[in-house]
Amino acid sequence: MEILILAMLPVALVALVGFGVGRSFELDMQTLTRLNIYALLPALVLTSLAETTLALGSAIAIVATFLLNTALLYLLAVGVGRRLKFSVDEQKSLIATTLFSNVGNMGLPFILFALGEAGLERAVVYLVGSSVMIATVFPIVLKQAGIKAGINVTLRLPVFWAALAGIGLQATQEAFPLPLERGMALLGEGAIPVALLTLGVQLARTELVFGRYELIGAGLRLGVAPLLAYGIGTALGLQGLDRQVLVLQAAMPVAVNSLIWVTELGGDRVRVARTIMLSTFLSVFTLPTVLWLSSQ
Repeated sequence: MEILILAMLPVALVALVGFGVGRSFELDMQTLTRLNIYALLPALVLTSLAETTLALGSAIAIVATFLLNTALLYLLAVGVGRRLKFSVDEQKSLIATTLFSNVGNMGLPFILFALGEAGLERAVVYLVGSSVMIATVFPIVLKQAGIKAGINVTLRLPVFWAALAGIGLQATQEAFPLPLERGMALLGEGAIPVALLTLGVQLARTELVFGRYELIGAGLRLGVAPLLAYGIGTALGLQGLDRQVLVLQAAMPVAVNSLIWVTELGGDRVRVARTIMLSTFLSVFTLPTVLWLSSQ
């Protein structure tokens, strides 16, 4: 319980501040979203990728499992959305909430407190895979205007070029000049707080009524995703701490940034906000269970 409090209470606190501000003032959601996508998130991705140290064997297996798990979750979300005759926006939102878990501002501290520095190193590898996916494939999937149109959207996003630059810096072991490095770090540190504040503002405008859609979205994210990750990881030979971190990251609630991307690229942001809220609340109960089961 102490781990959950340390990892989740700061997240809830910042979102609560955003909720209060959203109740008190009329804020433009589009402006908040674009501030994050075009300024803060690219800096976070760039610094995270440039500074990450990867153990090659484990890193490749973790990223491969993540990619396979993401592909299966995508097919499952599409199938469920069509089977239940969700609208186009609802289908987009279900894809977003199913694919992307809160592996950064919740996953990293949770795993650090639960499994120590060795776990954190592996959790960062998962975060790298997720960051690259967000920068490249996710805009194509969410835009749903064909591959060419999706690629054009991706190429206009600074986060895509930031991911390439971060990978290049990591591969060459090059470093930014100190003033530029500090500037990028300052911008990157603002990405998660602004995303949480944006969530709070959206929740202040959202009637928190949870129905079938939100329950399905939370179930796919908290239940199906870690089970698939465990099965795929085991099939690929992952064991011990590698597999445990993989499963825990896959079990995280819906990423706050899902709301930001849905707002920018299309989808039902009200349902996304509700699903983020519900999955985060339910994770208080599911994460300890996954942590215990994954350690057996």
